[in-house]
Amino acid sequence: MTEASDFAATGVRLDRPVDDDLDHILGPAQAPITLVEYGSYACPHCRAANERITEVRNQLGERLRYVFRHRPLIGSDIARPAAELAESAASHAQFWDAHVTLMTRSPALTEEDLQAVADTLGLTRMDADRAHAVAERARQRVARDIDSAQASGVRYTPTFFINGRRYDGPWDESSFTDAMLGSLGHRVRTAALSFASWAPSAGILLLLASILAMVLTNSRMGAAFEAFWHTGFGFAFGETGFRMSLLHWVNDALLTIFFLVVGLEIKREFTVGHLASRRAAALPIAAAIGGMAVPALIYLVLIPAGPWSLGWGVPMATDTAFAVALVAMLGARVPVELRIFLTAAAIVDDIGAILVVAVFYSGDLHAGYLAAAAALTGVLALLNRAGIYRVLPYMLTGVALWACVHAGGLHATLAGVILAAFIPTRPPPDFTTLAMQAEAILTTEARHRGEQFRRGPSAPALEALDAIHDRLESPADRMLRNVAPRSSYLVLPIFALANAGVPISTDVFSQHGMLVLAIVAGLSVGKPLGFILASALAVRIGLAHKPDAYSWRQLAGAGTLAGIGFTMSLFIAGQAFPLAGDFAVAKIAVFAASVLSSVLGVAMLWRTQARKTAQAA
Repeated sequence: MTEASDFAATGVRLDRPVDDDLDHILGPAQAPITLVEYGSYACPHCRAANERITEVRNQLGERLRYVFRHRPLIGSDIARPAAELAESAASHAQFWDAHVTLMTRSPALTEEDLQAVADTLGLTRMDADRAHAVAERARQRVARDIDSAQASGVRYTPTFFINGRRYDGPWDESSFTDAMLGSLGHRVRTAALSFASWAPSAGILLLLASILAMVLTNSRMGAAFEAFWHTGFGFAFGETGFRMSLLHWVNDALLTIFFLVVGLEIKREFTVGHLASRRAAALPIAAAIGGMAVPALIYLVLIPAGPWSLGWGVPMATDTAFAVALVAMLGARVPVELRIFLTAAAIVDDIGAILVVAVFYSGDLHAGYLAAAAALTGVLALLNRAGIYRVLPYMLTGVALWACVHAGGLHATLAGVILAAFIPTRPPPDFTTLAMQAEAILTTEARHRGEQFRRGPSAPALEALDAIHDRLESPADRMLRNVAPRSSYLVLPIFALANAGVPISTDVFSQHGMLVLAIVAGLSVGKPLGFILASALAVRIGLAHKPDAYSWRQLAGAGTLAGIGFTMSLFIAGQAFPLAGDFAVAKIAVFAASVLSSVLGVAMLWRTQARKTAQAA
């Protein structure tokens, strides 16, 4: 599962390369370090950062090339005129003189500053025609910088890019220098963040883990690899203890983190996300229900009553990580509205998969432990109702809940979903008040910088800043932000490594042909068919509305991508097929159906967009 419901521009790369003709540059063209700033003359933070940039330029000398681009402060009446005034300069040298004046002449930018720069540039002495031409050229240059800022994911000023990559660290001289000179720690962190910010990264990592599991299982190390996952691990306290194989620790304990993330994303989507309103939610909900029901029906039609009949849940599930990764790789060929539709449908699909696991794939139930689990759920509800916003009490209760759910006979991962439901949200913060409070604290602390023996802000100031930071996010949002990457880049790859390995042998398929057909047909045919039929019915009877941004053919392509089952399909298969041979065949069928759905879905979306482009031409 990946956090993919927000498709706003969040780029970390510079949109427009530095151009000697279009950009204002200080420093040699061959400098190994290029620092690009998107800033505003009316922004007090840009004016403060200007001093740091000067210090860094003095320190690095010819190794640094500095570029300033405009992103006028939103809500300011003077910011845009100031930017256009600077761009009215007849040369780069005049621009930098105007730039320094606008940044430093007064503590805060004033109309008198603009008038002084206009007089220096000779704008007040120009005839009307020439002044109009200069103003129009300046307006176009500023507009071009604003467009570039938006495309580069600039959200506030100043925003810096070092060698084409956005820098999100502190603005002090030491931090700037460390980032520009590329210390080992900074390079490792930048590489990790770059990979994580690439939308297909989670799906790619999951695929690599699956391939590695397949290779190891079918190599000389296959027996040792299999034995490793069945190694017992646990703990003991005197006469009592708890012990499971590593495979069960992965599937019953570690995967609980994945279910926690799923639960948090479901909660977010139904409160403030794309499923918050009935009209927005109707179409993806209908499509997801159809995409679960039709595959299950196809499976049940093809598989007679018997040991395999419980596997109908295998073709129901969609692997969001792979589906969204492919959609992201298609880029502009997939409308944003279709990406939102597919992600929302996958969220509803996750709810269905959770319910299926809870109701149909649990073991023998033990009333005493389930009663304890219910009591702990009540404790979570009380913590929520009491307005406890610290995460630790919820996590401790969640661990106990996991143990009771596991001992009670339900699948232990359901504890993650229950915990997610009770981790609290908060009313939206008052950003203006919090910003003023933080500024007051930092301003007061800065006045003490001359004191000797001080090593940073005081403890009360740090505690106050921690409290402000804590208020900016609700506990649910903070947990999702912190846990979701660990789920995508640690939990799911380990799950794939532990479960995706299957010996490739013709013997595996003996007497299992119908099982393979049922799973492949359910995922590759049932998913898109269910998406289309349920969506068309919902639109026809007036329950839902299909946006004009994507066609029915593109919706069918998204439904085909939803046939990528993988993570949840493998998980359900492990519960539905206790015999190793049946489970191995089910895994191969899931792999085959996922590959087939990927190829068909990408082909459908690619050809549909190509056809639209040809018709427009």
